[in-house]
Amino acid sequence: MKKTDILELAGDPRFISGIYNYCDRWCERCSFTSRCMVFAMEQEQQPDDPAQHDVNNEAFWGGIEAMLDDTKALILALAEEQGIDLASLDLEAIGKEDERLREEAAAHDLTRAANEYAEMVTQWVEAEAKPKERRQRKTEPVASEESDTVDTADIIDATEVLRWYQHQIGVKIARALVGSAREDQREEVEWQKDSDGSIKVALIGIDRSMAAWGLLLNEFGDRVTNISPILLHLERLRRMTEQTFPNARNFVRPGFDEAPTDFVS
Repeated sequence: MKKTDILELAGDPRFISGIYNYCDRWCERCSFTSRCMVFAMEQEQQPDDPAQHDVNNEAFWGGIEAMLDDTKALILALAEEQGIDLASLDLEAIGKEDERLREEAAAHDLTRAANEYAEMVTQWVEAEAKPKERRQRKTEPVASEESDTVDTADIIDATEVLRWYQHQIGVKIARALVGSAREDQREEVEWQKDSDGSIKVALIGIDRSMAAWGLLLNEFGDRVTNISPILLHLERLRRMTEQTFPNARNFVRPGFDEAPTDFVS
């Protein structure tokens, strides 16, 4: 994709500006792909052959590399238009500061708790989900007094939700912690902080993961005793995250948190 093509896409009124900045990257489950410029760019890079969708495919990565070259050219053009001298930036100092902020974020209680949760998910899947699939213990839907019948498809969907957000929660939290530290160093105050946007995505991942765990707990009941500790850990993480970033829930993500009339072209 050429620089002119990227600029043309950026100016297309059907796309919601910035919608891709605060999403969970689960395009297969997203209802806004037709309004997302990043999704459109990715589709441009993928041939019609389904085999090319494999992330390990050489042609796929070749397309990514080509996009990188075009993006670099676009960055240079934007810097020139805005009078920014990229060569004058103290990259070494910036790199050291970024490293310091990342180390602090990695050591933060929120990040550590999120990483601990991710490990709990891995251990649960290895101990419970995979053996059950191999032994085919799940043969019939089981109903409970609290919910409708839960079938195997629901269990698969719940497990997919858990695995999708398993590591993303920690990544988003760490990104927000780094971003928050940078925001504190700036004098200007934005009406919406980027760090709150990242945390909102993390909180959505936590909410959806909690719902998935609730479904599995309801389905497996007493047969699985180690779901409750994971669910309680996730609840503690949710509360800690909301206390650290009290305004995150109020962050308005482009497209997702707006009424249709707010972004219809």
